[in-house]
Amino acid sequence: MSELALLGRRLGAGLLAGSMLVWSAGAQAAPPPESFSGLVKQVSPAVVNIATTRTEVAAQTPQLPFKVPEGSPFEKFFEQFRGHQGPSKPRKMAAQGSGFVVDPTGYVVTNNHVIDGADEVKVRFADESDYLAKVIGVDPQTDLALLKIEAKQPLPFVKLGDSDRAEVGDWVVAVGNPFGLGGSVTAGIISARGRNINAGPYDDFLQVDASINRGNSGGPLFDTKGNVIGVNTAIFSPTGGNIGIGFAIPSNMVKTVVAQLRADGKVTRGWLGVRIQGVTDELAQALGLDKAHGAMVTEVTPDSPADKAGLRQGDVIVGFAGQAVDDTRDLVRLVGQTAAETSAKVDIWRDEKPVTLDVAIGEQPAALFAAAETAPESAVTSKALGAELAPLTPERRQQLGLGAEAKGVLVVDVDGADPRGLRPGDLIRRVGESEVTTPQAVEQAVAAARKDARQSVVMLVTRDGRDLFIGLKLPVA
Repeated sequence: MSELALLGRRLGAGLLAGSMLVWSAGAQAAPPPESFSGLVKQVSPAVVNIATTRTEVAAQTPQLPFKVPEGSPFEKFFEQFRGHQGPSKPRKMAAQGSGFVVDPTGYVVTNNHVIDGADEVKVRFADESDYLAKVIGVDPQTDLALLKIEAKQPLPFVKLGDSDRAEVGDWVVAVGNPFGLGGSVTAGIISARGRNINAGPYDDFLQVDASINRGNSGGPLFDTKGNVIGVNTAIFSPTGGNIGIGFAIPSNMVKTVVAQLRADGKVTRGWLGVRIQGVTDELAQALGLDKAHGAMVTEVTPDSPADKAGLRQGDVIVGFAGQAVDDTRDLVRLVGQTAAETSAKVDIWRDEKPVTLDVAIGEQPAALFAAAETAPESAVTSKALGAELAPLTPERRQQLGLGAEAKGVLVVDVDGADPRGLRPGDLIRRVGESEVTTPQAVEQAVAAARKDARQSVVMLVTRDGRDLFIGLKLPVA
């Protein structure tokens, strides 16, 4: 996962000449704080640098395909390659990130990607004291990790606040270790809530414009009272530079994950046992809903909690455990946050009237857990097909209402100026005689057809639940 981004200066008072800043008498927002110095002094002692080392072995350098005779005039020329032949020696790689202490006994929160694969993890405080850390547990699905250090005295710590109370426009302060420079502080506002950046199945990020850079990952995002309301995790940046769009994991999600990691060293998640799709305006109208919202059940897993509770194909889940379900992502997140073996009320829309069912939530099966750990891969451009192609991940299966047996490569977008028969949403299953499951496999099959001097290739595509063959004329290479 990428690290985080920046904004321009927001705290200044530099007004344009001739302009005035007027606070509306009816406005509820407070004026900008004169200084965050008191807050920074309060929280900084608990913010730490995370330094990791890991061993990496470079790929073996191929042997020269010939032997250079001794005394040959070329011997000195090829001598430079001799030291690089054969297996490379393991080498130590170092990386840095940020974290924060949440308990005086030495529990430290950071991002999973900060410590992933590390042989050694060190925690360093602002007073230069450092400690070896033990990894208590990690949760790749939310990119969180919990560490433990042993100190002879109680450590400074900060509290996890209530991220549900954070509103767009609220001031926030990020403290961390950008670029390994040591403790740095930036400030900004919450730009948006509930952001989905396709990092995983439980995306629910706070978007901020406080400057967050490489090395800030795992560091805390504070409200103006000094409570942690988020863990800085990612940036959006087309160029790799700071453009003022950073993302933080909400503290309420962090609380749930950290509590499980501390108790069990792992995270278990609730399981309902349904496949779902979004509700379009057309579906909402046909179903008698007042608006397009909820998650429509396309399949109920036999003998699952949903099956036992009486959920049916065609039900629209509009509420779960007292919280509204606006879309499929809401339901995935809410169910995943629910402990197994607990009961939850599920509000559904069935036969144009509301119904409430009691469901005994199960534990997410290991196979589903492992699959969900893989974040959706990015789409790639196929010039030969004039289309954007993407792997069929578990998340995309869920979005499209496809079963686990479905295989193929998803067409995300097509070049409108070059219609070759493909449409967005098509699932390419076979190119020629080759079954395909990755965009790279599609490209390889097309390349093979070109190599055989074929002018066109036949593709088997699933569209709207039906199979069809498309004859694709190959462009001249």
